[in-house]
Amino acid sequence: MNRAAGADRSRLPLDRVRFVLSHTSHPGNIGAAARAMKTMGLTRLLLVNPKRFPDDEAVARSAGADDLLADARVCSSVDEALADTRFACAVTARQRNLGPPPLAARAAAAEILARTGDGEVALLFGNESAGLSNAEVQRCQRTVFIPANPGYGSLNLAAAVQIVAYELRLAAFDSQPPLYSKTIAFASPPANHQDIERFYQHLERVMIGSGFLDPQRPRRLLPKLRRLFGRAGLEHDEINILRGLLDAIERQSAGRQIDHRSETVGD
Repeated sequence: MNRAAGADRSRLPLDRVRFVLSHTSHPGNIGAAARAMKTMGLTRLLLVNPKRFPDDEAVARSAGADDLLADARVCSSVDEALADTRFACAVTARQRNLGPPPLAARAAAAEILARTGDGEVALLFGNESAGLSNAEVQRCQRTVFIPANPGYGSLNLAAAVQIVAYELRLAAFDSQPPLYSKTIAFASPPANHQDIERFYQHLERVMIGSGFLDPQRPRRLLPKLRRLFGRAGLEHDEINILRGLLDAIERQSAGRQIDHRSETVGD
């Protein structure tokens, strides 16, 4: 699912997902949550009555996601933050008897993104110490839980945001999100047939010259080496490296032979 269904087909589903943080007490958690969102391509951050915001610590903890903080919308209530949404999920570790149906984060991600075809959707996260109140949870259509260790399920707010954002990104790109790296590719093109055969000829010559291979009794040495290098899938640069090594061995061997002849003549 790479595009949202419905009227606005030019926007990615992730652009229609709000992350709502309710009554966050520590500004550092707001910054860390913004960072977690941005790494997964989510940008819509809403804050319900944060204790301290804006705040320098939020900017510091955002680690470059300060644009999300600058665009964050501060709301006076959960109802205001959820206004105009078509679907909302409360992220909570506690199961509630009177709450909406619970879904694990991975299953929830697929439904959340499917709902973006109808309009805006929201994920609601609670206060660091108290979580979400029953009244807040009941304003949502689903509860989302992270299947953590039953013996210790305590997650930092930003960590919970990161996990849910990651699941949304996987679901948005059918588990194959685009990759981006500033590093230069290490691989070179595969070696062609002629280069590989010249390498084997060179290798055989060096093995015979060094005495490692007896051409009268080759046994299965060469076929085994062909199988070894065949598994490796040799690249063009690798062939050049290997042949450079073989050249160095031949030069060194030739140099030793000249030195040996010189010593013999001197004697």
